[in-house]
Amino acid sequence: MSAGWLARRLLLALFAAFGVSVLVFALIRLVPGDVVTNLIGLEGNVSPEQQAEMRRLFGLDQPIPVQFGTWLGALLHGDLGVSLRTARPVFTDLMLRFPVTLELTVLALLMALLIGVPLGVTAALNRGKAADVLSSSFVLIGLAAPEFWLALLLILLLSLTWRVFPPNGFVPLPESLGQNLRSLFLPSLALSLGLAAAVTRIVRASLLEVLGQDYVRTARAKGLRERVVVYRHAMRNALIPVVTVVGLQVGSLLGGAVIIEQIFGLPGVGRYALEGINLRDYPVVQGAVLFIAVSFVLVNVLVDVLYLLIDRRVVFS
Repeated sequence: MSAGWLARRLLLALFAAFGVSVLVFALIRLVPGDVVTNLIGLEGNVSPEQQAEMRRLFGLDQPIPVQFGTWLGALLHGDLGVSLRTARPVFTDLMLRFPVTLELTVLALLMALLIGVPLGVTAALNRGKAADVLSSSFVLIGLAAPEFWLALLLILLLSLTWRVFPPNGFVPLPESLGQNLRSLFLPSLALSLGLAAAVTRIVRASLLEVLGQDYVRTARAKGLRERVVVYRHAMRNALIPVVTVVGLQVGSLLGGAVIIEQIFGLPGVGRYALEGINLRDYPVVQGAVLFIAVSFVLVNVLVDVLYLLIDRRVVFS
């Protein structure tokens, strides 16, 4: 891996983030109404002159290209603007909320791997048996069930019926590690099951393919234990497709966090973006989506780096 390759990947990531920003900037303005319309609904009767003055103060009276140029110019200086509703800097609010989304995503990713990898390995080593059938059933359910439905089902069973975990709310990590993990368990589990199903399927298929390779048969012919053959020789090569799936699905986790954070009342970036959409708070939506997009493309760069660490034969040009 050369510095030039890494620089090109980061440059492409910046172009991708810029494209997302342009798309979001255009799409959010196609939605009927704006922040002034929402504020009028809260304030009551407002004269047309007052509405015009509010739009002028927010810069919404300018042509769309001028608005985009103003926002892009500020963005190049590291300024994501201020919320039209609260007048707070968007970047500051994102930094306050990002730890919640990051912890939720990391916990969901860990849960998905802890569930998916063992299930996939078990299914591959017991092909056609009961364990394989059960894991296949889990894959079908996990891929078909929407995240919000799983979240509501978990709340119904583990919160309202069995009262094991709280149905909503968030306890910051500095206050209590145990309560923090307890408040994030259900959201992380709901967010992780779809990825866990995908990981199970990929691990099973990849490991079955690798176990049929000549070098695996040679290792077995040498008298190596099956555990050594599977985990030391076969799993290393079987992990490459898993890294691909996990890297691509991180974006899905970030996207799914929008709904999950809203259902469980978590003060993360996803809920912040959803509030901005509902209130037509353009800077909030643009900043939050751009933040998520940059995180996604950086994860893709990290996935390419992991390729090289797992398999030195992989070469990127």
